[in-house]
Amino acid sequence: MQMRSRTKSNLFVTRLLTAATLAAALLLAGTPRAAGYDDDCYRRTARAEHKLHEAIEHHGYNSRQADHWRHELHEARESCWRERHQWWNEHERRWHHDHDWDDRDHDRD
Repeated sequence: MQMRSRTKSNLFVTRLLTAATLAAALLLAGTPRAAGYDDDCYRRTARAEHKLHEAIEHHGYNSRQADHWRHELHEARESCWRERHQWWNEHERRWHHDHDWDDRDHDRD
């Protein structure tokens, strides 16, 4: 009788651990993709902003290089907005959840 109770207890613990392991695996399996998704939007936007500031500094505010990077920044923000309904503001270092950016807002620094 005692042996049967111990076997049931072991079976319960085994099933509990299996369920916990499966739940953890499912939880962690979705995380890298979501993190990478945000990271791509962040990285693309931050790079475009950085390149725009360099172009303005080296070639002037109205240069074709600055216009190119303004366009790239706009495309990066639009892409993030289409995919996530949010966009990264490098100056404020935060995500915005409204489609309210000004393509020349960062030029006023």
